[in-house]
Amino acid sequence: MIQSLDPPSHSLAALGWSAFFDDQLTPDDAGLARMRIATVHRARMTAISSQGPVRLTLPPRANTADYAVGDWVLVQTDAPVLVRRLDRKALLQRRTEGGRMPQLIAANVDTLFIVTSCNDDLNPARLERYLTLANEAGATPVIVLTKADQVDDTAPYRAQVAHLQRGLSVVALNATAPDAALTLAPWCGAGQTVALVGSSGVGKSSLLNTLAGKSPEDGQMTGSIREADAKGRHTTTSRSLHPVVGGGWVIDTPGMRTLHVSDSAAGLEQLFAEITELAPMCRFRDCTHAHEPGCAVQAALADGRLDPARVDRWRKLLQENQANTPVQSGPRGNRITKPPGRPPGGKRR
Repeated sequence: MIQSLDPPSHSLAALGWSAFFDDQLTPDDAGLARMRIATVHRARMTAISSQGPVRLTLPPRANTADYAVGDWVLVQTDAPVLVRRLDRKALLQRRTEGGRMPQLIAANVDTLFIVTSCNDDLNPARLERYLTLANEAGATPVIVLTKADQVDDTAPYRAQVAHLQRGLSVVALNATAPDAALTLAPWCGAGQTVALVGSSGVGKSSLLNTLAGKSPEDGQMTGSIREADAKGRHTTTSRSLHPVVGGGWVIDTPGMRTLHVSDSAAGLEQLFAEITELAPMCRFRDCTHAHEPGCAVQAALADGRLDPARVDRWRKLLQENQANTPVQSGPRGNRITKPPGRPPGGKRR
């Protein structure tokens, strides 16, 4: 029998199980337990089942790098041996500098809370990278402006981010105040999963502690932003799944110093919809939107419908995505994946 680390506490539905995962089960899976990955370390993993937390045993040649916090897995009932992982309905991942394979961040996330603060750390260009990450994963992005209690008016900060993407939700709060959980409650209902991303020191750990109702003794360590340069310190070093008070689950992630855009064509198209929807109106199908006559993007820039800074960031991310995205070539059935290419006229990034 599987021995849980704590007493039973959650139903599968409350853990986030849905018909999406039910549809993947076969008659051969009838005797297997359904669990959700709660922590992933270099050589071990833990999961949560309806019986409570469990320390998993990996099968031979299994690699923890192939699993993400939030994954659903099937496990033997007589011993906690992982059998297989179910397909994900959403996956947050990023490609690191020099890395051959993407790094998994979190799986089966419904909402991505992109956390930044009401000070000099707020950077629209960086937030656009996180929005691309959420779009590509299929998660709903929400910008969370922390340290709202430290400024006289949050309106200028809201104005900087409200138009980064159509339909984008933006909230401002004090991450340590009890009402922060109430502000974010619409995205944290029973069975819902949110993930926290953002730079170090913007209040992710404080927000996690508030959402999870953790005491100062049990909560994540928190750090502050240096006043001199508004840069933060890393306080979270691994990813983990935590219950939210009143329902839902939250995945905390370490602060990301860099977030490279790759394999994100759809995410960028959604982020810059007001630009990409003009492309079919250009005179030339292969328009670069830089100098060709009859370019709809250039026309929108000329009459003030598009922000030049926004268009510049769009071009930069498009080039970065092209440079960092592996390319498949060769005949069908025998395709070869080539390493990321080079941006037009430039060196590898």
